[in-house]
Amino acid sequence: MRISAETLKAKAHELGFNLVGITRAEPSPTLDAYLRWIDAGMHGSMGYMARPDRVARRRDVSLILPGARSFVVVGLDYQTTIIPDSILNDPSRGRIAAYAWGLDYHDILTPRLESLAEWLQTESGQKFSHRAYVDTGAILERSHAQQARLGFVGKNTMLINPRRGSTFFLGEILTDLEFDVYDTPHRATMCGNCTRCLNACPTNAFPRPHVLDARLCISYLTIEYKGEIDSELRPLMDNWIYGCDVCQDVCPFQRFAQQSHERSFFPVDLDRIAPPLVDLLTLDDAAFKTRFQNSPIERIKRERLVRNACIAAGNWGHPDVISPLKNLLNDESPLVRDHAAWALARIDSL
Repeated sequence: MRISAETLKAKAHELGFNLVGITRAEPSPTLDAYLRWIDAGMHGSMGYMARPDRVARRRDVSLILPGARSFVVVGLDYQTTIIPDSILNDPSRGRIAAYAWGLDYHDILTPRLESLAEWLQTESGQKFSHRAYVDTGAILERSHAQQARLGFVGKNTMLINPRRGSTFFLGEILTDLEFDVYDTPHRATMCGNCTRCLNACPTNAFPRPHVLDARLCISYLTIEYKGEIDSELRPLMDNWIYGCDVCQDVCPFQRFAQQSHERSFFPVDLDRIAPPLVDLLTLDDAAFKTRFQNSPIERIKRERLVRNACIAAGNWGHPDVISPLKNLLNDESPLVRDHAAWALARIDSL
């Protein structure tokens, strides 16, 4: 029995998803480019991306789900409110990427994907298998989303919907169900001659269009990378302490971004958008957990966030951060101590 794609999409929208598409469960057409990216070491310390078992799953999704036939790909807008540049660029504040201003998106999308899968079970009237992912599976989700007609992959490697920009989360259901209609892929690119994202990147993390060197990316450095950040990159990170939005913000398609209807993504106050650096430098583990509970920031833990705040404080160079930075020279974390010492030396040289 084939399931009605139209009925499925109506249900997905009813559950609050803003975008939904269906594509066949086939290997990504960009798989070879991904493997070249891995071979070039541009994944940095994210070793899980190069694990042979995960590469094998990307080559053959039936290793994830035997008999897999379809990907259902959904998108959920996360743009909330427009914040004045005077707040975002205030050097006394640490800037957080917009996707992390509210609650952890995994906790919002995953239950809805499972609800959609439960509905599919009822609708199909047959036993079926599925796996639900929210950037957690060994799949190239942006490529599969492009195949499901949710958008195109821009020169900044983000999935861009020409009517919504790129500020939306992706989720997928891999299933052995078959649908009556599959979406035709979106055109590969609509970037034309535009290079705004490439030119705006503070760390020159794009060696060429459509290729991101994660080792230079501020999002990677502040979130995924667990070690000592290259001292040459630190001054380029400005006041970013969690993620980076630069390559999205400058994209012309971003003017079409839609405000999210999901209130869980909205910040409760300005300090969830750009918290004062002095506050962050004085956080202990208990205060960190209290402040960032149920936020995406919670997963990097206190050590990495304070490391990032030390860099932002050094870039600010204000006397107000000298005392808390000196206190961090005695922190139990060598990582924090190193970055606090760098910040103090930078302030002294300004």
